[in-house]
Amino acid sequence: MKAARRWRKRRAVTAAGLATSLVAVTLTAPPVSAADGLALAIDVSAARHPISPDIYGLNGGDPAFNAEIGQSVARWGGNATSRYNFKNHTYNTGSDWYFENIVADQEHSVEGMVGANLGRGIKPVVAVPLSGWVAKDSPSSHPFACGFPATRFPQQDSFDQWDPGCGNGKLNQQNLTGVPADTSIPADAAFDGEMVSHLVSQFGTAAQGGVPIYELDNEPVLWSSTHRDVHPDPVSDDELGGKGTAAAAAIKAADPSAAVLGPSGWGYCEWVASGVDGCGPGADSAAHSGLNLSQWYLKTMKDYSDAHGGKRFLDYFDQHFYPQISGDKTPEANALRLRSVRSLWDPSYVEESWIGPSGVNAPPLQYIRTAKQWIAQYNPGTKTAITEYNWGALDDINGALAEADILGVFGREGLDLATMWGEPKPTDPGAYAFRMYRNYDGAGSRFGDVSVSATAADQGRLAVYAAQRSADQALTVMVVNKTGDDLTAPLSVAEFDNAGAAQRFTYSPADLRAIVRGDDLPAAGGHLDATYPANSITLLVLPAAGCSASLHVNGDWGTGHVATVTVTNDRRTALTGWRVGWTWPGDQQVTNSWNTTLKQNAASVVATDAGWNGPIGPGGSTTFGFQASGTAPPPKLTCTPA
Repeated sequence: MKAARRWRKRRAVTAAGLATSLVAVTLTAPPVSAADGLALAIDVSAARHPISPDIYGLNGGDPAFNAEIGQSVARWGGNATSRYNFKNHTYNTGSDWYFENIVADQEHSVEGMVGANLGRGIKPVVAVPLSGWVAKDSPSSHPFACGFPATRFPQQDSFDQWDPGCGNGKLNQQNLTGVPADTSIPADAAFDGEMVSHLVSQFGTAAQGGVPIYELDNEPVLWSSTHRDVHPDPVSDDELGGKGTAAAAAIKAADPSAAVLGPSGWGYCEWVASGVDGCGPGADSAAHSGLNLSQWYLKTMKDYSDAHGGKRFLDYFDQHFYPQISGDKTPEANALRLRSVRSLWDPSYVEESWIGPSGVNAPPLQYIRTAKQWIAQYNPGTKTAITEYNWGALDDINGALAEADILGVFGREGLDLATMWGEPKPTDPGAYAFRMYRNYDGAGSRFGDVSVSATAADQGRLAVYAAQRSADQALTVMVVNKTGDDLTAPLSVAEFDNAGAAQRFTYSPADLRAIVRGDDLPAAGGHLDATYPANSITLLVLPAAGCSASLHVNGDWGTGHVATVTVTNDRRTALTGWRVGWTWPGDQQVTNSWNTTLKQNAASVVATDAGWNGPIGPGGSTTFGFQASGTAPPPKLTCTPA
């Protein structure tokens, strides 16, 4: 097993201070010559696909920060949930901390987590136990029930300093054999069904606004390590598949509208091999058509669906992803942290860890693309998820650069759901990486929700991601400068008509407590030049050209008037429809109209095209007219493409 190579510490069940406000000041970039080979290119008509809002999830974190960024998903998971007993609110810490049974307080109970997140409009993902055991009743304070009690095993390598009756289950570095009944009671798929039914009784079905997604346990191939007091044997393909399909069926029976997510493996070895095989092909794989664990898992879920009338039992294929580097912030670690993001997508990037040539010699991971290939072959239509990830150094600008790069990759590659484990504090640079996508101006403005083609001549120096925002059709372009130098680069934009200068927002070492609003950048003819400060994240927002409207009063007799409105297409491409609005300054009322569909509500008026006059060619115009009571002070008109 390679599990010990993971640098992070694990913690118990999580639940989602003070959010730092963003300020607007002027940033003037120094005149730097454009560097060779740094061209950036956007094509708004190419590679278009929706960006899932669920990629901006967290496992926990500061509630105020989570609300500020509009957190979409929160996961109730981790090692502790593998033996969580919803009937007594008790979980077991496993190898994280002396295999102790802990009674969760209300906030950290499954009901507390679900209720808090649903109340904030956040979708909870709830893990159900699969290992076969859940925690039995335990004292709510020391001494706890534990997997390796001193009364049974008086000699152990280590004992809990706060509870000397609980040991680490090792003697001379060798694992002891626990007695499951010391801490736990048996639990099978029926228990999972009861758990889901209980949550449905509390919060309704997923369709009614209850728990939308259930996770099939957590990192099951590690049970023989993290929960070896009750599950000392390695997990086989058949055990994982049998328990997974049974639990999925129980979940769907209790709530047919809920989604199921799994298998939530810890990393590379669990992606490709069962616990029996270790970290590569072995006897277990050979006995299952030579498929790796992920492929076989997807196929098993598909076969189970086919055997039950085509009903889907796995909605999300989920694995965890941790770069195999430490949380150090040396120049070498920082450079590796930024390079290693490429393992999510780059078919040419070879892992620089034990996963690569120096160890198991795996091929380039390109993980998200590989997962989608497995899904397409073995269980088409399944969504992709990464419910634990963390590149580290979130308290440093380097970690923020990596996180901004990661979120860009998630959107561009079409990942469906992601939740970070080990969330940044609101004042950490890593939190600002989220803000750049979810609240860059302090007023809730966000990166676009429709990914479009964005390419960089050197993605390792200047990474670029682009998306169009459905609400106002603005083009948002995220540029991450991963170098220690200010870089000037030309940016070309195809198939997009911008209405004016590009807004610029930058997060950099110049001010680690604020996203800085810089001077607007001139953008004409699909081209703009910008300088990106060293080690920075820059967002460019290009407003979309659309249409304009002007009003001419044909006649005004004091108690009424007649007017003509001209609608002009300001784009280089055709409009398919338009909408003009205004608000009367007084009590004027429209009494008649022509060449439009017009509605008035109090002082607000909205006029839309009549269908036949909706299409307007580039630079063209059309007119409509109306008659209204009262005098004719010129209202301010707005025009929006339909």
